[in-house]
Amino acid sequence: MTEPAFQSDFLQTLQARGYIHQITHPAELDAAAKAGVISAYIGFDATAPSLHVGSLIQIMMLRRLQQAGHRPIVLMGGGTTKVGDPTGKDASRPQLTDETIQSNLDSIKQVFSKFLTFGDGPSDAVMVNNDDWLSGYGYIQFLRDFGTQFTVNRMLAFDSVKLRLEREQPMTFLEFNYMLMQSVDFLELNRKLGVTLQMGGSDQWGNIVSGVDLVRRVDQKAAFGLTTPLLTTASGGKMGKTAQGAVWLNADQLSPFDYWQFWRNAEDADVGRFMRLFTDLPLDEIARYEALPGAEINEAKKALADAATTMLHGADAARAAREGAEAAFERGVVSGDLPTVELPSSEVIGAMIAAVATRAGLTASNGEARRLAQGGGLRLNDEAIADGARLIEASDVNADGVLKLAAGKKKLLLVKPI
Repeated sequence: MTEPAFQSDFLQTLQARGYIHQITHPAELDAAAKAGVISAYIGFDATAPSLHVGSLIQIMMLRRLQQAGHRPIVLMGGGTTKVGDPTGKDASRPQLTDETIQSNLDSIKQVFSKFLTFGDGPSDAVMVNNDDWLSGYGYIQFLRDFGTQFTVNRMLAFDSVKLRLEREQPMTFLEFNYMLMQSVDFLELNRKLGVTLQMGGSDQWGNIVSGVDLVRRVDQKAAFGLTTPLLTTASGGKMGKTAQGAVWLNADQLSPFDYWQFWRNAEDADVGRFMRLFTDLPLDEIARYEALPGAEINEAKKALADAATTMLHGADAARAAREGAEAAFERGVVSGDLPTVELPSSEVIGAMIAAVATRAGLTASNGEARRLAQGGGLRLNDEAIADGARLIEASDVNADGVLKLAAGKKKLLLVKPI
């Protein structure tokens, strides 16, 4: 099937860079985006102190919106976090205290100013919190105002509910209400800020469509939905998940060095796609990088890592991360910019290297560290260690008081016994 030829700069850009999976009313949305400034939102629940790289495609969508002259609305889910989105989960999210949710919100907020310009102008970004209206509804009022707009039959047909029940996993009535709450968010934002477009990941399609229908049915106003494709790596893995855990966006959760390394270690087949989605590099320049032969693709990976890290952490941090990685991996030099983990000396000196590697976060388990060693990928001070049971000795600590541990060319850190 031939893709639609969009007229608006916004949808043309999204299509060219690979952001579009589904749109509810493509021709209407295209016409609205071409005719004037539109306001669009994406919601972010505060389930952790930082968003991770899996949320980055949504942040970049808001960035593309603003670059095209439209207004991005960042919706912080202070209210919806109290319920928890059941989408893709086999168990209920743990319920967080109001204090934890507020702490997470305060921590998460800082990342958006790296990607968006906030202010009072027509295309300046605005940040709002859905707790401001959701917690204001009384239970009976909420049911009377919105309960009649949703049928249980239709809600059971959406994947977020149907797949959970098909796996014979219980869904609480609390979680069942999440779709209603997200739909009401769209209605409230449409009324308060003139928002006409909700965007999100493909797993949010059911929730988004419900919100679009609610705005159109209750207020008879224009409303649209747009989702991005499910992001996986070329080998089929979930993008942003590593053996060591999530790739966090806050620097206090993941160092700029490790963030740079994440992008540097992208699979060859992913480099061009990730450049289009996660950087502002021009499409013709990306095409040149994609055409690089053989080992030269590593230069493209470094360019991807430079651009992505600069956007999030700044040019100085990106430069330091690159120089530290090149010094460590290509020249064997210990750099002060390398991530450093402090561990009690009693847990390092005399301990198995596999255990130290795991405790420091280099590997996910002792078994993984032993297998890495057997394959020649575990290195101590630039020397391959064939036996994961090899004990760390005091003489392994260098003049700077650290051990240099590496997992192949993918991850490197310093361990400082204290």
